[in-house]
Amino acid sequence: MELLRVDGLQTHFFTRKGVVRAVDGISFGLKRGEILGLVGESGAGKSITGFSIIRLIDPPGRIVNGKILLEGRNLLELDAGAMDTIRGDHISMIFQDPQTSLNPVLSIGRQLVETICYHRREVSGKEAQARSVEMLRQVGISSPLKRLRSYPHQLSGGMKQRMVIAMALINNPKLLIADEPTTALDVTIQAQILMLMKKLCEQYDSSLVLITHDISVVAQMCHRVAVMYAGRIVEYGKKSDILYNPLHPYTRGLIACLPKLNETRDRLYQIPGVMPSLLDLPAGCYFRNRCPDTGDNCLEYPELRWINGRHVACHRVK
Repeated sequence: MELLRVDGLQTHFFTRKGVVRAVDGISFGLKRGEILGLVGESGAGKSITGFSIIRLIDPPGRIVNGKILLEGRNLLELDAGAMDTIRGDHISMIFQDPQTSLNPVLSIGRQLVETICYHRREVSGKEAQARSVEMLRQVGISSPLKRLRSYPHQLSGGMKQRMVIAMALINNPKLLIADEPTTALDVTIQAQILMLMKKLCEQYDSSLVLITHDISVVAQMCHRVAVMYAGRIVEYGKKSDILYNPLHPYTRGLIACLPKLNETRDRLYQIPGVMPSLLDLPAGCYFRNRCPDTGDNCLEYPELRWINGRHVACHRVK
């Protein structure tokens, strides 16, 4: 049974200039213990998908259609109070900037203890503190008892990110959503954080939706991949199929942008043009103005079809 099933999700923003279809009818599933990578350029709709799953969409945004099923329970049918019990317990999210995820006027210890006690009323403050110390030890924080008394401004970027991961996992959530969790970190710390997240997900049997623009991160971490472009999924399937035999021209372009150790290039490849404005999308396939293999049938938007072991939205792929 799938832990998470997103079906026909549409999240739109109603602005003075028009309707922005940030997420426009996407569907995917996630099994228990599985890691799914949502990949694509900035503006593709990846982060809005994550915020939609955890229902943190503020006006003028609104989820207008679809289902978000967690173990068969539609989260879109829950009231605000019921959703509060889901967040931080059944579903947790690691946000892009750890600085904005931590309360600057509360100690790390208080924030961790409150996260436990809000969802586990039967747990005493002493037990919650012991659990916090153990969680900090698991995410690689030295002198964890001392760090409970620290405030966010006293920590380095890498330590803040570890604290945020500890906070997200402290109640053993079934589903973890990570939105570009290593963006602000240097390469060495990035690798440590990614491996830590993968290890902890395996340890707690948690599923992970990893939102990233970096194909190399997907290669390290994920079991399945959903490639997003202009609010829609254009290719979706097993990591091995998509990375080693990409079918959609956009997926091929993303992979071609990666540097290769056995090649010397004057310049890295880049996909020509830019992603269209979500207020002014082209007729037909949204990628056709940047595609190297466009044709007359691309004037009609392609639906996702099952081709060679994965779903692809492209008329030119047979």
